[in-house]
Formats: sequence, structure tokens, C-alpha cells
Amino acid sequence: MGGAIGTGLFLGSAQVIQSAGPSIILGYAIGGLIAFLIMRQLGEMIVHEPVAGSFSHFAFKYWGKFPGFLAGWNYWILYILVAMTELTAVAKYINYWWPFIPAWASVLFFFIVITLVNLGNVKFYGESEFWLSIIKVTAIVSMIIFGLYLLLTADAGSTSSFSNLWTHGGFFPNGFEGLFYMLAFLMFAFGGIELIGMAAAEAKDPEKTIPKAINQVVFRILLFYIGSLTILLALVPWDQLDLGGLDKSPFVMIFSQLGIGWAAHLLNFIILTAALSVYNSGMYANSRMLYGLAQQGNAPKIFNRVNKQGVPIPAVLFSALLIFGCVLLNYFVPEDALSHLMYVVVGALVLNWAMITLTHLKFRQAIKQASIQTKFPALWAPISNYVVLIFIATVLYIMWMQGFKESVLMIPIWIMVMFGLFKVLKLNKS
Repeated sequence: MGGAIGTGLFLGSAQVIQSAGPSIILGYAIGGLIAFLIMRQLGEMIVHEPVAGSFSHFAFKYWGKFPGFLAGWNYWILYILVAMTELTAVAKYINYWWPFIPAWASVLFFFIVITLVNLGNVKFYGESEFWLSIIKVTAIVSMIIFGLYLLLTADAGSTSSFSNLWTHGGFFPNGFEGLFYMLAFLMFAFGGIELIGMAAAEAKDPEKTIPKAINQVVFRILLFYIGSLTILLALVPWDQLDLGGLDKSPFVMIFSQLGIGWAAHLLNFIILTAALSVYNSGMYANSRMLYGLAQQGNAPKIFNRVNKQGVPIPAVLFSALLIFGCVLLNYFVPEDALSHLMYVVVGALVLNWAMITLTHLKFRQAIKQASIQTKFPALWAPISNYVVLIFIATVLYIMWMQGFKESVLMIPIWIMVMFGLFKVLKLNKS
């Protein structure tokens, strides 16, 4: 929950609403299905073998040394970028109350706080993440109930009605293209659900807890993404929302336009905690992946060190050092930082998902040859694997057509850089 509900839903949905209108609801359903298929593929491997740095471990074991190397480092850089994105979003939420505070100052303050949290033991991290997640989950459920109350008690002259979902230009006001070209941006919201794979090695009874967590993903997506956006777009017609791009949250703006100031302020606080929750989760994922890479010999040995509480301190500090770049980014280009970060993250995310689904195909071949029955089989494999790969290719096409060619081009460049680094490290070892 910590990784899955954050800026992508609360802030990123603004741009999708402007392009797709109410059909954003269908978009999140499509994205949710793809994310769930990937989760079940990952889940089958995790339950079969719960280990630290799972993505990298499985790619290394079932595919090859370089795929394992690439999967690990790509996931690490992905969450460096996610952490930077969430931190940048935090500055937007702070500016809702205090616009005079520079973005870099807010980013620096929360950077220090979350780094200190992750330097504590895993129980302390888990406790902090539990409460941050509980706040946003409770808030979304409360908002849905309150929104339903407003809709059911609306008088005849009110603009709040479920008919807003199809009367203002239709469910597809800009045609299906309006939704199609937002699918890439929309997928940012689902980055983070695969975080379960990082926690597997430190979870109690992973054979029971991991399948339960994964299967609940569908329910959570239906409730938190689709349910909340259905209510919000019924409260205020999509074409009457004053969003103004990525700087404003549709969740806050809707209640502000309805004249319910206290609800807008409360929601702004909630989505601030949501962004911090994702950042906190990302910091945890970064350090554990770097630790897992060091155990494989794919990262410097120093990152294999842990303190008495089992916290990989060098891995946490090195990840934090990279994330500090977000402070500089917000100092020099505060206006463009968020949009560029979100698209670069999607580039790293689709590579991560592609490697999970391709690794799962290799995994299935291996267990089939060994005549092994897994305890949590993926849904509709291998057909679901090819569905995921086609969707990922579609997302890359959309990004290319939407003017974010640099994000697409960065993927093969990144793979080549990683291959070169892999060869250098291999030569040094020999």
C-alpha cells in the first residue's frame, strides 16, 4: 500500500482527467488489470523462493548473469527516481498552504526526516509506513463515503450528479484517443505495487502473507482508484475543474470548488502523507535492492554490511546521496521537475515490468523441466505474459508519440551502459 497510492493518483490524475475526462475510470481499470497480472507472475516466484532483492535474484537465477545485474540496478535507479518524484510532489502540497516557501527547502526538510527513519531498524520503518498508509487509506474511504453523501443529498439546483460521468461530452469527451494517449502517464500510478517482492525475505510466513497481499490488489485498485475518481468526477463536471496542469490535485480542487474549504485542506494533508509514504517505501526498496545486489556480487561489498539491527546502513546512505539530487533539481528547475521525472520513471518502470514478465517465462520453463508444482501459480500464464509485453510495447509507442522520445531512447542507452559496466566488473573479478 505504501508504494501504490501516492502522486500518480492524487496529483498525476489531473493531466489524465484533462485529456480523457471520465474515461480515466476505464484507464485505471485497464492499468490495474495489467499491474495485477504482473503481480501474480512475480508472486509465483516470490512464494516459491522468498529472497532479498527478488527481481534481481530471479532474473540472475533463471535468465542469466547480465539480466540479474540489469534487473537489480534498474529497480534501484527506478526507486531513486520515484523518491525524487514524490519529494518534488511534497513541495507542491506544501505550497498549497505556504506558496512563499521555495520548493527546494520543503524537499530538503523531508529528505532529512525520511532518511533518518530508514536508518532505524526495520520495525521502526514498518511502524512508520503502517501509520502513513493507514492515514491515506482511511482518508480515501472517508472521502468516498462523504462524496456519496454529498451526491445523495444534492438538491435540484446542484451540479453534483452521477450523470456528470456521461453528459459533459460523453464518457469519452475527446474520443478514445484522449484516453489512449494518457495510458503511459496513467501507469505511473501503479509503480510501487511490486514492492511486495522486496519485503518477502523479511516477511513472516511469506507463503500465506504474500498471496493474500497480492490478491487484495484488485480490490484496492477498484476501491481506491476507480471508486474515488468515480465519486469525484460525479461531484464536479470534469470540464469545470480548474486544475492547471500538474501543480494542482483534482482531489483538493474539487472540494475547494464545492466551497468545502476544510475538506480541501484536510485532503491536502492526506495526500502529503501519501507522497511521504511512497518516498519512505522507495527508500526501503532502494537499500534492500542494493544490499541484494551486493550479496550477488553485483555491487561493491560495502553495501553488504548491516548493523546490529540488520539495517544495511551503507546502502541507505548511498541511496540517500543520489536522492539528494532532487533538492538540486528543485532549486534549479522547480517548474519542470515533476513532469520530466514522472516520464523518466515510467521509462524505468516499463523496463522493470518487462523484465519481471520475461523472467517469469524463464522461471516457468525451469520448473516445468524439473516437474515442480508451485504453490501460487500466475493467472493465465503464459498468455498473460504476452498480454503484458504487448501492453508495455503500446506504452512505449504512446510515450514516443507524445513527445517524450528521450524517455524511450533512454531505455536502450541505459541497457547498453549497464552492459558495459557489467563487462568491466566481470573483467575486474577475473
